Amino acid sequence: MFASKLRNCAGIALALALSSGPPQAAAEPPDTGPVCRLETSAFMLLNLGPDPGDYYQLSLGLEGRGREVFYLNGLTWKYRAPLGIPYGPSLGSSAEDYPGYVRAFGLGLGYQRLLWQGLFASLNATPFLQFFHEEGGAAPSPGFQLFFQGQLGYQIDLPGGRLHLKPALAFNWWPVNTGLPASFQAREDRWPDHFLFEPYLDIALSF
Repeated sequence: MFASKLRNCAGIALALALSSGPPQAAAEPPDTGPVCRLETSAFMLLNLGPDPGDYYQLSLGLEGRGREVFYLNGLTWKYRAPLGIPYGPSLGSSAEDYPGYVRAFGLGLGYQRLLWQGLFASLNATPFLQFFHEEGGAAPSPGFQLFFQGQLGYQIDLPGGRLHLKPALAFNWWPVNTGLPASFQAREDRWPDHFLFEPYLDIALSF
């Protein structure tokens, strides 16, 4: 399943990024006025592998006062099992798959705050329009999901100061998740509406 592969690869990449040490820690930048930022996920490379999740993310940010960034986030992906399956033998098990898959399209807002050196915290809120594709060729049915994500991470500034690597851990919660077909809802009800400690690795460009 793509989601479990994404989390496994993300964990490996996060461990490598942190163990190798940053080439240049992100110091507090001077207040030079607003700066634009483009950001995406390094794990879109998994779209090139088998069973791709068609995961695409693009964020447009505006830096203000050197310590904070405001984001407009756009992303889409598909997934085949409940998102709340925790780490363990059930994560990635085909026995937990929906009888079909979900395609989600989201556009949300985010806020990032630099805490100390390169350490940052962020909060994202994304409403998703979802389409449930059931096995058997029935027309997809629509639904809605409100997805919140908090991140705690470390920004690594590469030489030149414009390109940044951002390994992080995410804490996800979706209190609103409507429109699931009965067969999907039966699988969804087995698991919580949150997922803790999901590793991330984003790439950002300031200009």
